[in-house]
This record gives sequence, C-alpha cells and structure tokens, in this order.
Amino acid sequence: MTNTIESAAAATTLEILHIGGPTVRFGYGDLTFLTDPTFDEPGDYPGPVTLYKLAGPAVPVAELGPIDVVLLSHDQHADNLDAAGRALLPHVEHVLSTPDAAERLEGVRGLANWESVRIGAVTVTGVPALHGPEGCEVLTGVVTGFVLQADGLPTVYVSGDNASVEHVQRIAERFTGIDIAILNVGAANVDRFGDLDLTLNGRTAAKASLALGAALIVPVHAEGWAHFSEHLDYLTHRFTLAGQADRLRIPAPGETLTLDLAAAVAR
Repeated sequence: MTNTIESAAAATTLEILHIGGPTVRFGYGDLTFLTDPTFDEPGDYPGPVTLYKLAGPAVPVAELGPIDVVLLSHDQHADNLDAAGRALLPHVEHVLSTPDAAERLEGVRGLANWESVRIGAVTVTGVPALHGPEGCEVLTGVVTGFVLQADGLPTVYVSGDNASVEHVQRIAERFTGIDIAILNVGAANVDRFGDLDLTLNGRTAAKASLALGAALIVPVHAEGWAHFSEHLDYLTHRFTLAGQADRLRIPAPGETLTLDLAAAVAR
C-alpha cells in the first residue's frame, strides 16, 4: 500500500531546482533532467554581441549530482551553454538539442520539430521555438523546445529561448493537457531587432499561459544577465492583469520548488 501511495504522490508532483538563468534540474520518470547548462561565474562573453553575466550559479556544477538527460535549446549563446556547461556535456549519456547543434557538438542528438525519442519510460519530443521575431534565425540561429511525456506522469513543456506565442499555441493544440510549462522569459534584448525581444516578455508570457490552459507556469531565465529587460515583478503584474496569477510558480535559485498538481486542480 505504501508503494502505491508514493507512486500516486510522485505522479502529481514535480520537484524543480533552479540553478540560475535557464538552468533547472528536475526528476521525471526515474531520470534526472537538466536544461541549458550554465555554471560559469560572472564575466563577459565577446562575440557578434557581447553578453555580460552578472551572477554565478546557485548550485556549482561540482554539487549537481548525476544527470541522465540534458535538454539544450541551442548551443550558440553563452547564456544557454557556457564553458562549464560544455565541459559537462560529455559526461551526460543523453544530450538532446537541434539538428544544427548535433552537427557542431559531438554526442548530441538533434530533434527536428515534432520528432520524438524515447529514453527509458519517457518520450521527449522536439517542438518549435523562435529566438526573436519572424526571420530571426539568420542572426540568432535555430532553437528548440521540448515536451516530456510518460504514463502516469504530468506532461511537461520546456520552452527554450522562444519569443513566439503562436508556437506555444501550436504546441498546446498538439499536446492537449500540458500540466507544467517551464518558460524562458525576461524579454531578452540585445538591440538586434529594436524593441522586439528574443524571449517571452511579461505580456507575451501571459498570452502563452492563456494558450496553455490550466498548466502551471514556471518562469526562468529572467535574471543573472545584463540583456534581460524585464524582471519577475513585472511578469507577476502582467499575469495578475491577465487573470493567470494562480498559475504562476516562481522558483528561487538554489531552492527546490515542489509543484503539486493535485492542489492546483483543486483551486
């Protein structure tokens, strides 16, 4: 009886550790997942656009523990994959990303949009993402999101760096009943497209939440770098105005956030 109770509890909860930026660790279907590994200390990252990291990880890579699967939205930008993150990848059995990333990085499996792979009991599907306005790929590159599914477990959507509400709507139509959405927010802007952002901002994140129905929303990637133009207080304000505040779950870096789906449904 105890095992049955524990299994039922596991099916309605998800524990997420926010390490900083887009990097979160969570257990799902007897596997440990990590998103967009970033573990460097603060510093500057020169390139076509110089990125400035302002805060180090809440959990250092040495204290991370074993990781079974990395979900890498893209490899082109240091705020999604930095030097320490790159050094981690060869030690992870399964690294999923874009087909472009698979050509650049040894050991990475690329997933096209809507392509799925099964790892243990978990099915991971690559889903569309757009790192800026329409046509941005020539400058920002191809990126991807992910949807995780397993029998008896909540369906989890990981957006990656995505600015398109339309893509979220398409994903929600294809995967009815998404339970948890980890959204990269922060209105990232490096002035490549004027006032058009590279990731969801407060207004578009609230619209994405509406498209996702009853899903709990976990916003990440809104702090720690100089190119974020909106912070979480504004996001909370926009969700409140949209009547979505009860779906918002903001994880504190370095602390485990337990999402209770049963309690959310009962609200």
